[in-house]
Amino acid sequence: MTQGNRIVVILGSIREGRINDRVAAWVSAQLSDHGFAPEILDPADPEILPVQIGDKQAIKRLQERMKGADGFVIVTPEYNHAEPGHLKTLIDSVTAEWWARPVGLIGYGGISGGLRAIEALRVILAELHTVTIRDTLSFASPWRRFDELGRILDADDRAAAEAAMAVFAHRLRWWTDSLADARIARPYDRPEAGDFGV
Repeated sequence: MTQGNRIVVILGSIREGRINDRVAAWVSAQLSDHGFAPEILDPADPEILPVQIGDKQAIKRLQERMKGADGFVIVTPEYNHAEPGHLKTLIDSVTAEWWARPVGLIGYGGISGGLRAIEALRVILAELHTVTIRDTLSFASPWRRFDELGRILDADDRAAAEAAMAVFAHRLRWWTDSLADARIARPYDRPEAGDFGV
């Protein structure tokens, strides 16, 4: 069995003063603790940000950053009951990089904890031939829960989040390994017209 370790952690916010960095820092540390090799992909990175206006070089850099990943974890806030628009643009800017990869979804926000953004993303990511992990993590009012280094302040909150992350990581491991083996056995690509018998 292959070991799918390389996980690209995609931040959902580009706003100044965002909480996204804190939550993503905790997520990345947890993924490392569970044997993954996380890499942060920040849509606010000056080399990636021009994806928002369709810049071809920025899209190429995005493709290179995503190429060969064993899976993805998106850490996103919720804007107006959905994912941030610039996250949707980033997602839509590439295609084959998503195919037959698992995607874990972690949300944060107000009272909903980003759950509506997570559900909106499931529909989008299904169209891109991904498998979204059923188990998620959701953080309501993260500005009260995380310090600036991405540590959860309350011991009970920390224990609960780490327990949820253990389940999340277990599911992510199963899907990364299974889909990696499947891609080796049979490459996942667009079918030819003849494959449909037309």
